[in-house]
Amino acid sequence: MPVINILQPHVADMIAAGEVVERPASVIKELMENAFDAGAKNVKVEIRGGGATFIRVTDDGCGMAPEDAGIAFLRHATSKLKDERGLEAIETMGFRGEALAAISSVSHIEMLTRRRGDNSGTKLTLNAGDIEDMIPTGCPEGTCITVKDIFFNTPARLKFLKSDRSEAGACLTTALRCALGRPEVSVRFIRDDKEEFFSPGDSMQSSCIYSLLGRELATTLIQCGSENDGLKLSGFVSSPSAGRGNRSAQYFFCNGRWIKSPMLQSALEQAYKNSLLTGRFPACVLYLDISCGSVDVNVHPAKTEVKFSSEKAVFDLVYHAVRDALDNENAAVKAELTPKERISPKPREDFYRSMSASDFRENGYKPAPAPARSHSPAGFAVKPEFSTRPSSGFAPPVSYNSYSAPKQTSFKSSEVPYNAYSTPVYTTKEEQKTEAEEKVSDIYTKHFPQVVENSVESVENSQISNYKIIGEALKTYIIVEKDEELLLIDKHAAHERMIFDRLKAKSGEIPSQNLLMPIPLKLNPEDSELIEENGELLLDLGFEIEPFGENEYILRALPADMEAGDAEAAVEEICEKLRRGTAPNARSARDEILHTVACKAAIKAGWDTDKKELEVLVKAVLSGDIKYCPHGRPLSVSLSKNELDKLFKRIV
Repeated sequence: MPVINILQPHVADMIAAGEVVERPASVIKELMENAFDAGAKNVKVEIRGGGATFIRVTDDGCGMAPEDAGIAFLRHATSKLKDERGLEAIETMGFRGEALAAISSVSHIEMLTRRRGDNSGTKLTLNAGDIEDMIPTGCPEGTCITVKDIFFNTPARLKFLKSDRSEAGACLTTALRCALGRPEVSVRFIRDDKEEFFSPGDSMQSSCIYSLLGRELATTLIQCGSENDGLKLSGFVSSPSAGRGNRSAQYFFCNGRWIKSPMLQSALEQAYKNSLLTGRFPACVLYLDISCGSVDVNVHPAKTEVKFSSEKAVFDLVYHAVRDALDNENAAVKAELTPKERISPKPREDFYRSMSASDFRENGYKPAPAPARSHSPAGFAVKPEFSTRPSSGFAPPVSYNSYSAPKQTSFKSSEVPYNAYSTPVYTTKEEQKTEAEEKVSDIYTKHFPQVVENSVESVENSQISNYKIIGEALKTYIIVEKDEELLLIDKHAAHERMIFDRLKAKSGEIPSQNLLMPIPLKLNPEDSELIEENGELLLDLGFEIEPFGENEYILRALPADMEAGDAEAAVEEICEKLRRGTAPNARSARDEILHTVACKAAIKAGWDTDKKELEVLVKAVLSGDIKYCPHGRPLSVSLSKNELDKLFKRIV
């Protein structure tokens, strides 16, 4: 029978450290929260490499007396909690008394601290949790803690750390979240002697967001706020026209603490229902102030999750505050229009489209919602009158005839379709029409590599005869009558599957198109690391991305099937999939990214589609070459004549 042993204190501390110190970013979080609790107005965070070898956090808080400094690193030692009654209303960021003990047990620590009003401070040196030296010293008021060689005595934990760039990105993200939650505190983050960000600490949410998240995001935000029954919400949410490809720009804070909350996320996104395109996500920085007794922050070791006593009240507060902010923005845009413009919004839309991205940002204009219009997606024939598509965000209008060489022919300026991202195409309307008709006959072969050997005539055989395309429903579903059945085909899902199969069949690099006007990308540190680590994979898939500064990149080429307006959203979505890391191997990861490429390149619900294009999709589905979309959803549903008769009570 195994013998039961009582662990030594230092072994127990090392085990406990696993709950608090997962990586260097965890150390930064705990030390910054201690600085906030100490009443600091200025906090400086310094790291070297990825933070595993050197982290220093300096604050100008209240500091510690010598007697307090000596016991601060003992387990369960804390100044923020006295008895069990304090658990009912926790007002501080930290309270367990485990952070310093856990950090010191797996690292070397040097601390300088001086209490306000004291003539001298204290210097404390620890090695694996044991105090080696404690002497009086001169130092500024406040506390400075230096942590070196994290996990030096636990190599099993050390080997699980990622690259220095990845760990540094996590440190920066953690520090940014902490700083974003405290607009009244000035935070400076320095990596390898280079300042990464600085917040002014002027207690203004807007200036804090601007300095930490950047001008590009800040200029798309709308202020929102509400208060009800002791609950108060303030902050900013993004305009529906500035949706993002993932949720990385959603920040929720409860009493100054950054939290992860599926409930708050759901309330936010439901408020955008019918306002945001499918597959796009809002950005937000929302601050929830709630009485300490109405929230439990002790449900997670890292204190990143909380539990509300009345979740419905919190949900309703967030939902209605965001909904009201969006409604007010729409009302403001409508109020700017003259009566004539309300009747015909086209001139206003053309005005916005004629402006560059910098004009929008500098002058504060917001693009009017683009009306539904016809669009011919990549791989389909392009009719002259439908040669352009609505631009996405602030991108200029695009015409995608990027593979036709310029032709020397006479033309009028109004007849020249200009592609802002690739080579201009100079063709007359008659030539465009001829080319469009020729392309239609090649669509099926292009999208089905498994039947490349077969001619188009082989597709039009008896197995897909006796059908009639009745039309479209809701600009989304193709209505087909075949034999004694009525079929509804999802045109987006069908086209997405066609593109996915063709891309997947290519074992080498995916054909790409160079952009005449490269697209700038501003990514967060985590996404930047993913782009760096998966550069070769992205290049094979047609994305040519070059560094252009700290966490900034230039997209010079993208897959041939994708349009430039969808490129930024596709990169964001790809980063989200790489971050989740659900793919078990490189091949699966490639397929996951191809899903995104195919989805962005396919026609969308709500777009007008040419009859010949619909016919290609119908033939593909009826021939059985495609049955499900890349995500596993069905492409079509059928209703038999008997089922329809029963619905109309024609038969019992």
